[in-house]
Amino acid sequence: MSATLAIMRLETRRLFVSPLSWVLAAMTQLLAGLLFVMTLADIQNNPNALADAGGVTVFVAGGLMRFVTLILLLVVPLLTMRSIAEERKQGTWPWLVASPIGTGALVAGKFFGVMGYLTLIWGLTAAMPLTLAVFSPLDMGILAAGLIGLWLMMASFAALGLLASAMTREPSLAAVITLTAILLAWLAYAVSAIDWQPVLFGHALDIAGMIRGASPIGHLDSLLRGLFTTADLVYFAVFVLTCLTLTVLRLDAERR
Repeated sequence: MSATLAIMRLETRRLFVSPLSWVLAAMTQLLAGLLFVMTLADIQNNPNALADAGGVTVFVAGGLMRFVTLILLLVVPLLTMRSIAEERKQGTWPWLVASPIGTGALVAGKFFGVMGYLTLIWGLTAAMPLTLAVFSPLDMGILAAGLIGLWLMMASFAALGLLASAMTREPSLAAVITLTAILLAWLAYAVSAIDWQPVLFGHALDIAGMIRGASPIGHLDSLLRGLFTTADLVYFAVFVLTCLTLTVLRLDAERR
């Protein structure tokens, strides 16, 4: 545990002293803030939009968190690309490999370090819709489910980025791999909107439902709509643990 905390502190310090990290945080909040203000202006100009969308919580908070998820397409790859690949490139990785720190503790520390930074972005994002509670009643159940979904999505992207960073020596290549994987997840979710049910042996196959269930974006969408289910939580937990386990196995192979 102490080794994990030590690596987490080092990773957190590395992120918070990096100008790139602050630029990404500022860009995320600027774009999210612009969308938030534009959404409020849209409500003022078209009050009926709230009723059509299902209320202020779904329309404002749900739309904001979906938008932040899109921004994470760029933010997470640029953050995680340096976690392991940069260590290799700078020649510091052999020191970590030779240390008595276990691979699991090393990966966990780097993961929690990245999540510390992403949780800051998550908290700043959550503060925007929460300010509406002063002026309008919010459905706290839907808001809480959406915020949990956003945090779990951040954890999934971070674990995926660490796995990509462990697979290569080049940080830029790690970023491309992570970006491609996240884009494929979004593409799978978009394709699932097509109502395609081919018949096999007299039974209709719900291909769209299968694709939606395989994509993390589909599970996030359920939480953003306030549908808090155990299946979604289990999916994200399995996704994160699988990516981290594969990262540990990849790095263990280097130590042998």
